[in-house]
Amino acid sequence: MSQLTIKDIENKLSMIHNEQDQFLKDCERDSRKGVQVLLQRWRKKKDEEKALEQQFKEMTQYEQGLYNKGYRFIAGVDEVGRGPLAGPVVAAAVILPQDAFLPGVNDSKKLTEQKREELFHQITECAISIGIGIIPAEVIDEVNIYQATKQAMKKALLALSEKPDHLLVDAMEIPIDIPQTSIIKGDSKSVSIAASSIIAKVTRDRLMVRLGHEYPQYGFEKHMGYGTAYHLDALKKYGVTSVHRRSYAPIRELIEVK
Repeated sequence: MSQLTIKDIENKLSMIHNEQDQFLKDCERDSRKGVQVLLQRWRKKKDEEKALEQQFKEMTQYEQGLYNKGYRFIAGVDEVGRGPLAGPVVAAAVILPQDAFLPGVNDSKKLTEQKREELFHQITECAISIGIGIIPAEVIDEVNIYQATKQAMKKALLALSEKPDHLLVDAMEIPIDIPQTSIIKGDSKSVSIAASSIIAKVTRDRLMVRLGHEYPQYGFEKHMGYGTAYHLDALKKYGVTSVHRRSYAPIRELIEVK
């Protein structure tokens, strides 16, 4: 070991996955502080990987139960954008293969933007099918956000290239003739729903960034349409746009004042 530099050891450790590897035991016997730091870092990373694997396994319980009953194409369905004052509500439906392994997949709200983007690409690459449903502000105003959310979810399902034989839905019932299971806080309990929440969130955020370029004074790319102080100040200064939800109280009150 003494003939290996710290850099050599770091490179070799990066290629080791087996905890019983003899090289790890050799590192344990190496008295250099740098080697011990690397070994500790390797073990910490391994523990994190194990925790993510365990979390993923726990989040496949609904899916595994359905596979055991003979279902083949299980679609997770979720939406984002019920609360904002502007922009669309976006839903996604995702059918993952039975052997999918996506450690780190979770409720999109619990993930950083960077992690969501990373998982977005992984989900896109491995999914059997992905469908997106987008319902704009004017329809939200016309039918209310609850009904618009259902419409977005149904639209996402109809956009799938493979028809699902069972749905896992985050706390909703979708008006469609497919067997479905509604799960409270499903985006943290089911990998299929979590995957759909990530696809929906990244898709909507990208749309809001685009709207931010169209309406630069409102800063949509910063707050994604939510009622932040910045957004409310911009509304008072520049007024209401066609992408604002006029049925929502802060917007409705502004219109009534004028």
